[in-house]
Amino acid sequence: MPKMKPSYSLDDLRCFCAVARHGSFKLAAQALSMPLSTLSRRIRQLENDLQLRLLNRDAHRVLLTHTGEQYYQRSAALFDELGHIDEDLHHDKHQPQGKIRISAPINSGTQFLRSVFYDFLRRYPDIQLDLNFSNSLIDIEAQGMDVVFRVGSPVVENWIARPLTNIHFVLCAHPNMDISEIDTPQQLRGYATILCRPMVPWQLINTQNGDEFDYHPQQGVRLEVDEIQMLVHGIKAELGIGYVPDYVALPMIERGEMIHVLPDWRSKSRTMFMLYRDRDNLPLRVRLFIEFVLEHFANQ
Repeated sequence: MPKMKPSYSLDDLRCFCAVARHGSFKLAAQALSMPLSTLSRRIRQLENDLQLRLLNRDAHRVLLTHTGEQYYQRSAALFDELGHIDEDLHHDKHQPQGKIRISAPINSGTQFLRSVFYDFLRRYPDIQLDLNFSNSLIDIEAQGMDVVFRVGSPVVENWIARPLTNIHFVLCAHPNMDISEIDTPQQLRGYATILCRPMVPWQLINTQNGDEFDYHPQQGVRLEVDEIQMLVHGIKAELGIGYVPDYVALPMIERGEMIHVLPDWRSKSRTMFMLYRDRDNLPLRVRLFIEFVLEHFANQ
């Protein structure tokens, strides 16, 4: 059977619940910020639509009929829940609290962005971050993400993409490794290497003359990983040459923990983007996070 449409106004039903709760038309009208005459008319309309008497009125008080009591018990819980929903939505819009779901690549998420996440949490103690790290292009809408970080290829329909910074990869090796005969990328062939997915091939460009060379490590691959720390540990264990993000590599090179292979060469620029949905109708916690991240990178 087709469902019957309600023959009454839910707003009129809400008015009835207010009268039943307060036991007074006057108090209910004040609570609803509604003229008393309008409230009385709305209740009469509801009773006419239902063809049921819900209230007994006299000069001093308002009493529920048996039918009115049944309607009130079942309807009041509905409007209480709607009230709670309104409060939650208000908090989302106006108070810095709640959870933000974030997706980021494993490498940049666990290393490059880690301090940003921690600093944000220290500033806003009532906000929680749910961090999801993956090098795969997950379905960010199906996963219910609020903010997404991606390196390169940021296009997602109906999502805003804000560029944050450029990342370069450089070639690194253990200080004990003899790289004296490596003067060009072509001479990398034959040397032990460590791969970190998805950064293959090694797309190199000469910072002095602009020459480009894509190196596809094949022979001599000792280790394949999908996480930067494992790559770094492999280099420090003298397993081979690795292709390391500059934000990880350069401080370690400066400390003498690794050496820079082919210092005139580095990867093509890869831009990190922050993606989010609606610019105007964001919960306050998400808007604060976006502003925090943009401010952080603007100050770098």
